[in-house]
Amino acid sequence: MSNDLVVILTALNLEYQAVRQRLTNPRLHLHERGTRFEVGTVRGTSCRVALGLTNKGNHSAAVIAERAIQEFSPVAVLFVGVAGALWETARLGDVVMATHVYAYHGGTSEDDGRKARPRVWEAPHGISQLGSHLARLNDWADDAAGQGRAPQVRFGAVAAGEVVQNSRISADARWIRQHYNDALAIEMEAAGVAQAGHLNGAPVAIIRGISDRADGTKSSAKDRNWQPRAAANAAAFGIRLAVELMGEQEQIAMAQADTTRVDTARAADSHAGQVSNTAHHSTVGIMAGSVRESSVHVNAAPKVSSPTDLVAELDGFQGRLERHHAEGTLDADTYREALAELGLARQAAREGTPGSAKKATMALKRLRGLVAEFPALVAMLAPLVVAAGALS
Repeated sequence: MSNDLVVILTALNLEYQAVRQRLTNPRLHLHERGTRFEVGTVRGTSCRVALGLTNKGNHSAAVIAERAIQEFSPVAVLFVGVAGALWETARLGDVVMATHVYAYHGGTSEDDGRKARPRVWEAPHGISQLGSHLARLNDWADDAAGQGRAPQVRFGAVAAGEVVQNSRISADARWIRQHYNDALAIEMEAAGVAQAGHLNGAPVAIIRGISDRADGTKSSAKDRNWQPRAAANAAAFGIRLAVELMGEQEQIAMAQADTTRVDTARAADSHAGQVSNTAHHSTVGIMAGSVRESSVHVNAAPKVSSPTDLVAELDGFQGRLERHHAEGTLDADTYREALAELGLARQAAREGTPGSAKKATMALKRLRGLVAEFPALVAMLAPLVVAAGALS
């Protein structure tokens, strides 16, 4: 599939629901091996999210993360959920975004004790920079009325192991603080997701809401109260990060489309009065009533002044989609989703209501993301997006 969405993974159903309730029209996407994802759109945006459940543990998280990356080729993978705090720096309800992840169970057992052999994955620079920017804006959290202090975003290391850490005085707790004393939070899945992203070249962000202090209170009433709030805060920041990541991706696609249009215009100027013979890669003059065994294309920007004109242009674009699909360059899943978005845009254009222009524009932007790897299709869509917005 195209590089047109963000994957969000969670380990617990509570975390999954916190993300899912921020999506509109989530649709089942079933992996051939049985893993169930849901693909929806963030409310009020064109950002598409593929949501999946990994269950507990680094091993399961790594497998599902790699499966998601291979299935969707996402812009990024966000791992969103709750964690325990190791220090007082992060308060209950705060969100920790990992600057790096420790797989803290790596080690060797010697006569004089256990020696650490950690593995570490750093967060991608671009995602870290964007996360810091959003934290400074501080407008990502849900309405905190009645919830007390507004949550803050903290940046630091996250330690990931294979056991539930629920003590401040156990041998494991002392060992972790001795060898990983810069870790703000501790949990059980981040190392697996980070490893999968590293091996597959996919950017990964770890976002954890602080639900407890890993101090023996995980099963207390206080933890039961804080866990859903921490999950909601992590989901809110993760969703905001996903929307910003997709916004940057759209800007890149538009810049590429602009470059394509400029190149096309220059080529047209250099061959003024001539016709491009795309079958034989030559320039010809038409001297007869017909041209055989060749395709002649004369490119011009669509003239759209009414909803009817826009619908006609969208019908023409569907023909281009059909050709790409028939030629095998556009895979079946992307083709199906592209037709769905095209249908939504066409329906909105026909409605002619005050809100139809926005609906048509959003659908066309999502369609542009689906065909981002086809510059010619993106170039065709760019003026149609503008035309849809001008219909209001």
